[in-house]
Order: sequence, then structure tokens, then C-alpha cells
Amino acid sequence: MSEINTESQDAQLTAEEIAAGDRPAPKVDVSADYEAAQEFSSSSFDKSGEGEAAAEAATAPHFAVHSAEETQLTPDHLASEPTGDPDLYRDMAKQVTHGAEATGNVDDDLMKKALELGKPGEH
Repeated sequence: MSEINTESQDAQLTAEEIAAGDRPAPKVDVSADYEAAQEFSSSSFDKSGEGEAAAEAATAPHFAVHSAEETQLTPDHLASEPTGDPDLYRDMAKQVTHGAEATGNVDDDLMKKALELGKPGEH
């Protein structure tokens, strides 16, 4: 931990010396630094075809991936298209609510009680 403090103190001391004019400011050649960075941005392995092959092998799926197939609509599927016929809707509603008996019976008295309890301000 003392190394970090020493580095921070050295940096602060250098900054103060530069500000006071006791030490010249370092000269930075951004263009040269950029050019040097470009040389390190890709290795000879990446520049050859081996890098691309290695990357492809590393990211290849481990399992076979199947392509999607187009679904063909049959006449049964077309029956669910909207027709505007209310009888079809009633038939569908009967099919959906056919199992409603298992969930409990709702009679007029229960509905009246629920409506009375549900009115705001009368509790």
C-alpha cells in the first residue's frame, strides 16, 4: 500500500515542480503514440488467417442449430380468423367456461353481497 502512496506523492511533487517552473513539462507526441498503439492493436496471429479461424472455433455453437421452417396454415387454423359471427364467439366462450363449475358456484345472492361490499363509502 505504501507503493501507491509513494507514486501519488511523486506525481504530486512532479506536478508542483512543473507548475513552479522548476522542472520542464514533459513533451507528448500524440501522433507518435497513436502510431505505436496501432502496431500493438493487432498481433501477427490476428493478421494471419489463424486468428480468424481460432475466433470462429471459440465462438462456434456446441450444439447443432436447426433453421426455422415456415408454417403452413391449414383450414383448421383459418377457422380462428375473425368472422364477426357472434355465434362463433358464444361457442368459444362456452368451451372456455365449461370447466367453471369446478371453481365454485356464483349465485344471485353472492353477487348481491359482493356488490354491496364493493360500493365505496358504505363500509
